[in-house]
Amino acid sequence: MKKFQFPFKQTQKIKLSDAIQNLISRAEEATEKAYAPYSHFRVGASVLLEDGTILTGANHENAAYPAGVCAERAALSNLDMNETSKKVKAIAVTYRSHEGHGKPISPCGICRQTILEVQQWQSSPIAIYMCSPNGQVVMLDDAGFLLPFSFGSEYLDLSSENE
Repeated sequence: MKKFQFPFKQTQKIKLSDAIQNLISRAEEATEKAYAPYSHFRVGASVLLEDGTILTGANHENAAYPAGVCAERAALSNLDMNETSKKVKAIAVTYRSHEGHGKPISPCGICRQTILEVQQWQSSPIAIYMCSPNGQVVMLDDAGFLLPFSFGSEYLDLSSENE
């Protein structure tokens, strides 16, 4: 049997660079904009572009599950993927909830697929900072590690022969 292994780092927010601390703080601020009347689990995400721009998003629940939108996808929806010069450098995600277990949060499967699609589109890695309300951070240098054995455009027949 083969094993899948990947590198990650565990640290505290205060030990990261000022730029990444700011990115995480913006994700924390975004939790205030969450619409979570059912779960009361408020998630915020921030996306750092290469030019220093930060895009933010928050989760939006819906009584008609699963019609809600996750914070990561809300933030990435602000990205103009027709503007190829604005690449994503890093994404931070964090949360607030009544349950204070303090573990860092990771993106859900749909968000992992969405992040990976952006990474493949831009042909450069996206660092992921998964954070807890108490300052714990798990960091990955490449979003591809979030979704081993992923599905991507390489599986699709994009040739004009099928038209």
